[in-house]
Amino acid sequence: MTIRVLLVDDQRLVRAGLRALCAPEDDIEVVGEAADGLEAVRLADRLVPDVVLMDLRMPRMDGIAATTAILARRPRTRIMVLTTFDDDDHLYPALAVGACGFLVKDATPGELLDGIRRAARDEHPFSPDVLRRVVNQAVLSRRSPQPTPAVSLVEVTDRERDVLALLGAGLSNAEIGERLQLAVTTVKTHVANLLTKTGSNNRVQLAVLAVRTGLPEAASADRSRHVDGVQLGEGGPHDAG
Repeated sequence: MTIRVLLVDDQRLVRAGLRALCAPEDDIEVVGEAADGLEAVRLADRLVPDVVLMDLRMPRMDGIAATTAILARRPRTRIMVLTTFDDDDHLYPALAVGACGFLVKDATPGELLDGIRRAARDEHPFSPDVLRRVVNQAVLSRRSPQPTPAVSLVEVTDRERDVLALLGAGLSNAEIGERLQLAVTTVKTHVANLLTKTGSNNRVQLAVLAVRTGLPEAASADRSRHVDGVQLGEGGPHDAG
């Protein structure tokens, strides 16, 4: 199946670069381009893209408003945000209105193409740097020094808590697997279970949940009580929690 992609960015050169990147791919077709949010909403209605690559800062209508409008009309559309390193103020709002993933604009071509394919598969592609920035915002926004445990964590296993804590520390699946001595596929399974059990839409929401419930801090404190560098929740590569 060919993935239909709509490019949304107010910079013509950025759109041209994205189109050129996608052109050689047999499974990806750029069906349209929009220079602002209003045009993006109109084209999404007419072209019915599978994935929208969405800029956040645009004239007339920004990416957050456009994402909201598109998903209100076509909730199955997958919207992946392309962000810059100075756009942190827009990350939480874009996440809240339903963006499925966030990639930095200087991602490699392979990362971008993989992100499009993952978004089309109903996955949630995130650049690790973006995840860390969102988590840092969550840390700074915490107002109570004593975190309140969330009811949604009641059914979470000990191993899933370990994974959730490391998500909250901004680690990627590969880094979590290395830290806990788990296969990456096992980490992905734990993340999928966490999404279901907590009602989260993506790994960024999981990371924020972890921070707000104090899991990364608790994990760090627990590790500091161990000797000889033994870390929290270490287990064999096939440990499924």
